[in-house]
Amino acid sequence: MTTSPGALSHLKVLDLSRVLAGPWCTQILADLGADVVKVEKPGEGDDTRKWGPPFVKDAAGNNTEHASYYTAANRNKRSVTIDMAKPEGQALIRQMAAQADVLVENFKVGGLKKYGLDYASLQAVNPRLIYCSVTGFGQTGPHAERAGYDLMIQATSGMMSITGRPDDVPGGGPQRVGVALTDIFTGVYSATAILAAIETRHRTGAGQHIDMALLDVGMAILANQAASYLNAGIVPQRQGNSHPSLAPYQDFPTADGSMLLAIGNDGQFARFCAAAGRPEWAQDPRYATNTLRVTHREVLIPAMAEVTRTRSTAEWIALLEDKAVPCGPINDIGQAFADEQVQARGLAIAQQREDGLAIRSVASPIRLGDYPVQLRHAPPTLGQHTDEVLAELGLDAAHIAALKQGGVV
Repeated sequence: MTTSPGALSHLKVLDLSRVLAGPWCTQILADLGADVVKVEKPGEGDDTRKWGPPFVKDAAGNNTEHASYYTAANRNKRSVTIDMAKPEGQALIRQMAAQADVLVENFKVGGLKKYGLDYASLQAVNPRLIYCSVTGFGQTGPHAERAGYDLMIQATSGMMSITGRPDDVPGGGPQRVGVALTDIFTGVYSATAILAAIETRHRTGAGQHIDMALLDVGMAILANQAASYLNAGIVPQRQGNSHPSLAPYQDFPTADGSMLLAIGNDGQFARFCAAAGRPEWAQDPRYATNTLRVTHREVLIPAMAEVTRTRSTAEWIALLEDKAVPCGPINDIGQAFADEQVQARGLAIAQQREDGLAIRSVASPIRLGDYPVQLRHAPPTLGQHTDEVLAELGLDAAHIAALKQGGVV
């Protein structure tokens, strides 16, 4: 566990979010040193605590009752249980918000107003509060009231329409991305927006409301595919692992499986051709430029596949590695964590929880030279820090006991 101050160790974050997009945002802030207090419903907690299998295994390799999903987005946080449906619970959260720099929530639009925990109510209590709302469709528009989940957004945004194989090939049809991509990106964008709001507060002294929508993010991360439609009127289609604007940029068969070639310029293509024993391809007028290779991919790709089948994946990687031709294996996740570069970067980490359970997760990719990412708390047990946090609010043991007796915490 790290005890040195983090880049955001001066910030207090009140986390009223559940599932993935909001918790991913607050975990980023927590990794950077912010004190993130996660408020969960007594006896239940974040929905993802029950999203299993799979479950975290104990030292003997047996399943526990703790879903592994929760551990992906909740390290470095302190968990308190508060029933916000009770007036006493609402009062506690308002007291916490009065001392917070940032609040993150992902309730339906207007869902916290009945508790007096909406932005207008809490801004009156703490004008410096940065209040980030994460919803499926945003605070405005005809669909603002709808609940939004990642899968729905992947479908609505068009992401699924460009993911998977074409309809006319075996296995064709729309596919979701293998992780909740719009949730994850919404968390990243939200953390970025919060940091921008903090920077603004340095100048103005005032907080602000941030309106983050999964749909907005889902549309934004269409990136070049959206640009194709907006600027060229082209509706992108599914084409498996190939790229609409680059060739060869896809998977290829090898003698023992498959590999990935990601050739992004003419020089890389020429070096591949020379290494593969087909230097004439680089001189062929059909393949001289990337645009020509894209145009003639139906001829080029099958010809390349015949050559790539003559060596194993490892042999191709060894052959091309010193020639600056991007080539690599198509790993499963287990193989990825066994990769020597992944291990050298320390991307698999372990933290021990107060009950002795070892929780493993992926290290933050943020590498700050002077204020490195913090590892302070393992993903907490439900309500693990309730007494501690309430004591910091000034409540004595008798008051805390009474709140427990009343089911408020």
